[in-house]
Amino acid sequence: MRVGIDVGGTFTDLALVDAASRLWTLKVASTPADPAQAILAGLRQLLSLAGVEPYQVDYLGHGTTVATNAIIERRGAKTGLVTTAGFKDLLEIRRQKRPHLYDLFEPKPVPLVPGDLRLEIVERTHADGSIERPLDPSEVVSAGDTLARQGVEAVAVVFLHSYIEPRPEQTAAAILRERHPDLYVSASHEVLPEFREFERLSTTVCNAYLGPLMARYLRHLVGGVADLGCRVAPHVMQSNGGIASAATAAELPIVTLYSGPSAGVIGAWNAAAAAGASGLITFDMGGTSTDVCLIQDGVPSVSAQREVAGYPVKQPMVGVQSVGAGGGSIASLDSGGHLQVGPRSAGATPGPACYGRGGSQPTVTDADLVLGRLGASQLLAGGLELKEGLARAAIDRHVAASRKQTTEAAAAAIVQIVDANVARAIRGITVQVGHDPRAATLVAFGGAGPLHAAAVARLLDVKHVLVPPAPGILCALGLLAADVRADFATSRLLDTGDVAGIENTFLALERRARSWLEREVRGVGELSRSVDARYVGQNHELTVPVPEGALDERTLTEVGNRFHHAHEAAYGYAAGDQRVQIVTLRVRATHRTGSVPTSSAHSTTPTGPRSRRRVYLEETGFVDCPVVLRGDLARDQALTGPAIVEQMDATTLVPSDARAHVDTVGNLRIELGER
Repeated sequence: MRVGIDVGGTFTDLALVDAASRLWTLKVASTPADPAQAILAGLRQLLSLAGVEPYQVDYLGHGTTVATNAIIERRGAKTGLVTTAGFKDLLEIRRQKRPHLYDLFEPKPVPLVPGDLRLEIVERTHADGSIERPLDPSEVVSAGDTLARQGVEAVAVVFLHSYIEPRPEQTAAAILRERHPDLYVSASHEVLPEFREFERLSTTVCNAYLGPLMARYLRHLVGGVADLGCRVAPHVMQSNGGIASAATAAELPIVTLYSGPSAGVIGAWNAAAAAGASGLITFDMGGTSTDVCLIQDGVPSVSAQREVAGYPVKQPMVGVQSVGAGGGSIASLDSGGHLQVGPRSAGATPGPACYGRGGSQPTVTDADLVLGRLGASQLLAGGLELKEGLARAAIDRHVAASRKQTTEAAAAAIVQIVDANVARAIRGITVQVGHDPRAATLVAFGGAGPLHAAAVARLLDVKHVLVPPAPGILCALGLLAADVRADFATSRLLDTGDVAGIENTFLALERRARSWLEREVRGVGELSRSVDARYVGQNHELTVPVPEGALDERTLTEVGNRFHHAHEAAYGYAAGDQRVQIVTLRVRATHRTGSVPTSSAHSTTPTGPRSRRRVYLEETGFVDCPVVLRGDLARDQALTGPAIVEQMDATTLVPSDARAHVDTVGNLRIELGER
C-alpha cells in the first residue's frame, strides 16, 4: 500500500494505491498552525475508507510547505553565522543588481541573521585551494560559546572558497557540533559546495534558519505516523522533483522549499505520459496560489536558483513559476479604485466567504459560485457546503458597490483578472524565454485549475487541455510517482581538454552519490553526469548532460557541442570558435519507483446530465448548462460544450465552443474551437 499526502494552504490531499492499482483519494481542510494535525486525521480517514490497516502501508510520501512558509513568515530558528573575517556583512551588501534598476531606495530583505549574531574568524583560503591563514580552533570555540550564550538554535558556517578546500570549514563545524550538540550546524561545503560567495552564504543561512524547525516538525510527524500504527517513516518531496527520507530532509531542509509544487509537476507528467501526451504546460491552481511549469521532451524545466521572500537559494529545482492566484485569492480595490485579485489569500481559515467560517472578503471561489461555475449544492472536502448568499454579500460590499456594478458583473471581472494573472505567469515560462505555448497541452489540476483552464488556454491561444482523472489530488499522486533522487555538485574551473581533472572530480562526486543511495535505498540506483559550462569570460552558465560511457576527449568534444547547441537555443547564437569552460560538475543519483495509476472509477456506459443550472460564460453570458458527474462519463465518451463536469475534488468547465472526450486512461481531453 502506497500513500501520498500533499499539504496545501487550503486543503490537504491524500491518495492511496494498493497492490492491485486501485486508487482511493481524500481531501481534508489543512491546519496551518500544525500541518501534521490534518495529515494524521486525513490518514486515519483514508485508511478507513480503503479498509486498510496502518501496518499495511509500506510507503508514505509527503509534500510540505513548512520550509517555504517559515522563510516567508520569518518563523525560523534564531540563527548565528561564523564566517571568514571581512565577510560578515555580505548578507547586507548582497549583489549590486536590484530588482528595479532605478529604484535606489527599494528596501532590501532584512537578513535572517542580525548583525550581532554574525561572528568572524581570522582564516583565509585562496580561490585555488591554497591556505594563506590556517584556522585557529580556539577562535571557533570562542565564537560558538558566544552564540550559544545568546540563545541561538542554529549556526551557519561559511568560509571563503570552502567549495574547493573544505577542511577549515569541516574543522569548524566539527568543533561546534562536539561542543554544542544541541545546535543545528549548517556548513556551506555540505549545503552548496559551489562558487559565488553571496549565493552560497544565503543558501547556507536559509538552511540553518530552517533546520531546527524542520527537525521538530518531522519528528512530530514521524512520531504521529508511528503512533497511528504505520511501520514506515514518511519520505519527503524535494524541490528537484525527487523524494528522500525524512532524515535527509531534516539534515538538509533547504531541498524541500518547493516540495509541493514539484509533486504537482511529477503528477502531471505521470498522467500525461500515460496518455501519450508530450509538450506540456502544467497548471496547478489551488486555494492559495497557482504553480506553472514547462515540460519538454518528457523533462520538466529546471531552475538552478530561486528567490524565496527575497533570499537567493541555489539548489536544483523543478522550474515552477508561482503566482498568488488561487481559489482563496482575495479581490479588493486599490487606492485608485482598480480591482485587483491576490496575492492575499483567505487560506483555509477563515477561507472564502461562501465557506461560512467567518470569512468576509470576496475571493475567486465566491465569484465562481455567484457565476454558477460552482454549484451551491456541491459538497467540498469534509462535507463543506457552499453558501451563495454569503458570497454575494462579500462581493457586493467590497467590489460591486464601489464600482457601481451588479454582483454578477463584479464576479465576472474577478474571474477575468485571476485568469489573466495566470496567463501572464505562463507567458513568463514560455514566450519570454523563447518557447511557443500554442502547440502545447495545458495540464490542468488542483482544486481550481480545471474550472479556469479553458479561459487561461484561450488567453494563450492553446487549443488542447488535459484534465487528469483526479485533478484535485494530483500532487498527492505525484508523490507516489516520484523517484528517489539526490543531486551532488562541486565547482571547479576546468578546460574541456582536462580529461583527468574532470574524471577525478566526477569519481569523487559519484562516491558521495553511491554512499547516499546505500543509505536511502540500499544502494539500488543509477548515476548521471552533467556540467555547468560557459564561454570563457561569461558570467552565467548553462547545464548540459555528459554522455554515458568512459570519459575521454571525444566525450568532452561532445559536451562542447551540446553546450554550443544549448547556447544557441537559449540565446539565439553560438560562438563555436570560442573556448568552453566547465565551472561546476554535477552527479544525480536516482532510484526509479515507476509510474502509478491516475485513473479513477468511470461508468461503463454513457450517462446523461444529472442536473442543469445557469452558468456564466464569457462568450455568451448566462446560459442553461448541463451538469455531468465525472464518474458518469464512460471511456471515449464525447461531450459538447457548454457543460460542467463535477467531481469530489474539482469542477471542470467545458466552454460553448469546445468539445471534450474521455481518453483511454480516464483523462478528460478538451479541444477548444476557433473564435
